[in-house]
Amino acid sequence: MRYPVRKAAHIFERVGLAVAGAACGLFVGADVGSAIPQLTTQGFLLLMMLLGGIGFYLGIDTPQMPFDDAHSHIDAAEFLSAAGTLFATVTAFVSVAVIVLRLEPHMSLSWLTLFAWIAGVAMQIIAGAKARMRKV
Repeated sequence: MRYPVRKAAHIFERVGLAVAGAACGLFVGADVGSAIPQLTTQGFLLLMMLLGGIGFYLGIDTPQMPFDDAHSHIDAAEFLSAAGTLFATVTAFVSVAVIVLRLEPHMSLSWLTLFAWIAGVAMQIIAGAKARMRKV
């Protein structure tokens, strides 16, 4: 009886992470899109939200390798997941700060924000895929 409840809790958690990633993508998209006129489109916002949702869904809750002598090396998926989550969330935080404080940063910061976001969610997606494909 506990298994269905546990499975439902895991699904709720993963959907919640995906929604948080999509929200972060929305903030980054709004910040970058407002500074770079070519990116002021609904499609760009949807793409940023989709990348965030997929990245946070796959990358934050990666299956860990067993901890024993045979697996004593660095877990690349775990490291990529952690680094990607840090990149993506710091980028989202900076975007929210720019929006809320009504700052007008230099164009180079907007491009840096865009590339840091893409790098972060790409690391999360790769980490999630790698962790799910490995044989334990």
